[in-house]
Amino acid sequence: MNDFRLASDQDLIADGYQEIHALTERLRILHGELSDDAIVAIAEATGAAESYVRLIAASSTGNRRRTMLEQIRGSYRALTPEVRSMTLAAIFGTLSGFFTAVSTAAASASSLGGTIALIALLFGLGNAAVSKSVRGAALSGALYGGVAMLCGSAFGFLFGLVPGAVRLEPHPALLLAFLAGGALAGVFLNRLVDLNRKWFGLKDPVQQRAALIQQLHEIQDRLRSDERDVTFLSVDIVGSTQIKTTNDQLDIEYTFGEYHSFVESVARRFGGQLHSTAGDGVTLVFEQPESGYRAGRALLAGLFEFNAFRNRLDEKITIRCGCHTGSVHAAGDNLSRVNFAHVIDVAAHMQKRADPGTMVVSETTAAFVEGGLSGIGNDEVVVEGLKAVVCRPSLHSEVPIEAVAIPEA
Repeated sequence: MNDFRLASDQDLIADGYQEIHALTERLRILHGELSDDAIVAIAEATGAAESYVRLIAASSTGNRRRTMLEQIRGSYRALTPEVRSMTLAAIFGTLSGFFTAVSTAAASASSLGGTIALIALLFGLGNAAVSKSVRGAALSGALYGGVAMLCGSAFGFLFGLVPGAVRLEPHPALLLAFLAGGALAGVFLNRLVDLNRKWFGLKDPVQQRAALIQQLHEIQDRLRSDERDVTFLSVDIVGSTQIKTTNDQLDIEYTFGEYHSFVESVARRFGGQLHSTAGDGVTLVFEQPESGYRAGRALLAGLFEFNAFRNRLDEKITIRCGCHTGSVHAAGDNLSRVNFAHVIDVAAHMQKRADPGTMVVSETTAAFVEGGLSGIGNDEVVVEGLKAVVCRPSLHSEVPIEAVAIPEA
């Protein structure tokens, strides 16, 4: 019972991840970088925690590899708005204190250091002004003021050690004034911006969130229309690492190339397609559950002739398979773009439970096969909380001879 409950929880987590990932990608296509309001709207629409949505949105980059700058930006976007505001306040405060100390040491407030310190001040106050709440504005302003004061003192002391330099030496009591002044300035500017959002070119957050939620519901309806059941067949060569260490490299390349051609040919014969490869493992996808099951049997039975005529290694190629049917979101016919469905993971786990030369078939796939689980085999197992059965085909099974014939080279 606990196994089934655990499997149910895992399905919910996987389905929730897939839905949130799909929503973030659709909104990113429509609006570019997701705003904080969009993150909150997705959390409300899906019932997920806001922090969980932020992590998924920050890690979603499609199939391409992220640059270091994108990784840093993604980590920054994963922070909550309040933490981001505090981070920027600390950065601008440090810059203000440092360049104020530089301009003081140079005895020229109009120098480049003084200009940069003024710019950092404006950005620090602007950061507090656009905070999401009055509390956030007060904290951001106070942090900016306190960091600016402390950094100015620290760098002023260091620069004062240089002969001829003027030392910046603010009185320690000024720290409280900087903290209070920064907090008050942040609150005042935040209220000013909030009361004049149209003048500053900012949208009303309530209306913007309502529009986003409406848009999310429309996207969810579209995603549900793309939902369908498909079957994944996970195939792996048993002992491939050992095979590669004991055979000639040219024989390995030829045989494994022929093996992949054999697998793809059988998949096409049963109306399937190659989904993905990982090392020597291959994942195939089929529209019809029975087609995936029969393709797995054909692969197992067809290895007899493959090993006899196309295998140049010293030992026979042996495989094991896992077959599972489940629901995925897939627009159009390109199922190879489905990468985060729980059904793929279950098929892989089924394959790992299979003995060499056998296939583990889940009950969701067996339901579409004549005879169900008992019609496939007698050895039942439980994988990921699902009932499954071990299929042990032989060359003389009911698989049609054309299904196991050697595919064209």
